[in-house]
Amino acid sequence: MNITKGRIQKAKKVVIYGPEGIGKSTFASQFPKPVFIDTEGSTNGMDIARTDKPTSWELLKSYVRELGSSEFKTIIIDTIDWAEQLCIESICAAHQKKGIEDFGYGNGYVYEKEEMGKFLNSLQDIVDKGINVVLTAHAQLRKFEQPDEMGAYDRWELKLGKKTSSQISPLVKEWADMVLFANYKTIAVKVDEKGNKFKGQGGERVMYTSHHPCWDAKNRDGLPPEMPFSYHGIAHLFGNITAPQTVPAAPKAQPEPAPAATIPQPEPADEKPELIESAAELLNIPEALPQALKDLMRQYKVDESDIRLAVSQRGYFPYETPVTNYPTDFVQGCLIGAWNQLYNKYIKPNQGVPF
Repeated sequence: MNITKGRIQKAKKVVIYGPEGIGKSTFASQFPKPVFIDTEGSTNGMDIARTDKPTSWELLKSYVRELGSSEFKTIIIDTIDWAEQLCIESICAAHQKKGIEDFGYGNGYVYEKEEMGKFLNSLQDIVDKGINVVLTAHAQLRKFEQPDEMGAYDRWELKLGKKTSSQISPLVKEWADMVLFANYKTIAVKVDEKGNKFKGQGGERVMYTSHHPCWDAKNRDGLPPEMPFSYHGIAHLFGNITAPQTVPAAPKAQPEPAPAATIPQPEPADEKPELIESAAELLNIPEALPQALKDLMRQYKVDESDIRLAVSQRGYFPYETPVTNYPTDFVQGCLIGAWNQLYNKYIKPNQGVPF
């Protein structure tokens, strides 16, 4: 048994949510050495490192796995509520359902909770390697009524899960070390002495770091309940405050040595540069395939013939049948929706083996 004392400085799991346009992505871009997984394509105007936009849930998970072994210090999923839609699409495709409600009796939300739980566990593995994980999310207003109080009031919540049976929002909040709610602070004046009504004033951007009846927030670092919406307020928690640089003293001048005699060498002949094609360019990926499937094939370097071989081994279609002739529900459910199982069990063992 190993007993330790004192604070342990580790990578953090951070959730930043608020209304659209308040600056969540800009705030997240100031974390140490960040890379974005931009699920909604909202960072095109920012000078940041980013992956390609994931077109499927499996592709998003593969990005996370690869970035876990990269040089980046912070992985940002912008936004997690758009990533949730990819998760739902994957579950529906795997079970050949048109929507999450088609499962009946709330079973679809059970599948979603299990899948999102596994995804958060994979993000925890990234944090254990010393890489921060930041999830940005949109906020939504919802009527909330406490059992021991009369009446309901508006409350800001994570825009995750549209039904009360969904447990995604509580799951994400429990997973996070820090939940920051960003909003515009508005000063509202109801009436004056004469009974005249006034409009709301203010508009300062602030972030809330602790729980309030009107929003969810938390932190474990003793932050003030309300702070300006600026990364400088939490920068000290991530150890990226640079110390002032000192200029070293100039070394004493040394006498230059006499130049050594050089033997003239013949100039090298001009060599033609070799054209090396990447593995992705050599793959046969038909343009008519769905974009999500094409992205997975490029990411895993899978040729169209590799898919035909795997499908024929499972007895679905003959090897000669082109992938473009497969039914849409089969492509969405068995190829895209169950890509990990298909690739690991049937494609990877035979990849590159001639049929």
